[in-house]
Amino acid sequence: NMDCRDPRILYRTGRRGWSVEETALRPEVIERLHKEEGAQFWVYAGPALPELQMYGNLASLPSPQVFDLTSASNKLYIFDLREKNGVDPDFVSHIIDPAKGSIEFFWKNANGENFENFQNLKQALEKENRELIFAMNGGMFKEDLSPQGLYVENGKLLSETDTIQNGYGNFYLQPNGVFYLTNDNEPFICKTTDFAFSGNIKYATQSGPLLLINGDIHPKFVQGSNNLNIRNGVGILPDGKLLFAMSKEKINFYDFAGFFKAHGCKNALYLDGFVSKTYLPSDNRVQSGGAFGVIVAETRKKE
Repeated sequence: NMDCRDPRILYRTGRRGWSVEETALRPEVIERLHKEEGAQFWVYAGPALPELQMYGNLASLPSPQVFDLTSASNKLYIFDLREKNGVDPDFVSHIIDPAKGSIEFFWKNANGENFENFQNLKQALEKENRELIFAMNGGMFKEDLSPQGLYVENGKLLSETDTIQNGYGNFYLQPNGVFYLTNDNEPFICKTTDFAFSGNIKYATQSGPLLLINGDIHPKFVQGSNNLNIRNGVGILPDGKLLFAMSKEKINFYDFAGFFKAHGCKNALYLDGFVSKTYLPSDNRVQSGGAFGVIVAETRKKE
């Protein structure tokens, strides 16, 4: 077989790549090339991306880098397969389907004491025959570990909305916002000025700044900024699921917002900075210590 697309020929000539016809580029092919063969990028050259099945199969990937080819009117489109299905080596991320009703907000236990950390929450859930699947600090807090700004738990308004416009710190970098769930477990992220508490609000936490506002990165973020920190946040994916993420290394706001934008989120909210921790044993990440206010968690009943 002397077909120039044969991987063996490509390998022997020093070209580590695979050429696949458009009609054959199915999701399982992409998955195999990425996981089994080690492919890291998918490249297409042409005047525009073809409106064929191959483009739909790559819809879950971040938007491609596009380069003009100097010798022709074509463009070079490059997709990064290393971020397939939202997996990125620089972030701890977890997707939750809120429609399943497994997401909850926690602040205090039945005795009125702050949970403070994931270990305490985990132990409390175990007494109820429940399991902690995922947890992340869910917003900023005061010295007494009470929520900074709005907090609603199980329909009860436990902390009023902070409407100060010109305060100091990230929380007051306007516009800040509210992440909330309705009684039907539908998620929303909006500007604080657009939020109105009602009997249909099941959970809500206020934080700031907003990372993405209707698809746009917060206008006050600066590309290349040296304001670096560990950061965590939440965004709403196109299918209505929630994407939680925490940077493994220090990162600026612009790039952190870009992570959520690359995964298709239209709205995303910053939750906190250097105190950020994540409990995700399925990813071998168990940060059980710390002391913070609100905890956002995914739970389930033990069988």
